Amino acid sequence: MAAHRSFTIATNVSVYFCDPRSHWQRSSDENINGLPRQYLLERTDLKPYTLDDPDAIAHRLSTRPRKTLSLRTPGDRLEEAIVATTP
Repeated sequence: MAAHRSFTIATNVSVYFCDPRSHWQRSSDENINGLPRQYLLERTDLKPYTLDDPDAIAHRLSTRPRKTLSLRTPGDRLEEAIVATTP
């Protein structure tokens, strides 16, 4: 996020950074990081998996509707934001 200022100017989307050691500021981030555990439990042997498997898991998670996005997917919300900022 070294270019967060340029991103904010170009998109009119504010960027916020959490304070160090303030886990309560990262609740949605921590939730997102835990979602792959629904597919790969802790201490799962990863040897039988191919490189395509994590991509498939990421795709399932990325295309899943989110309550915090009014049951839209992150891709839907991104598209709405892009359309809203396109002249």
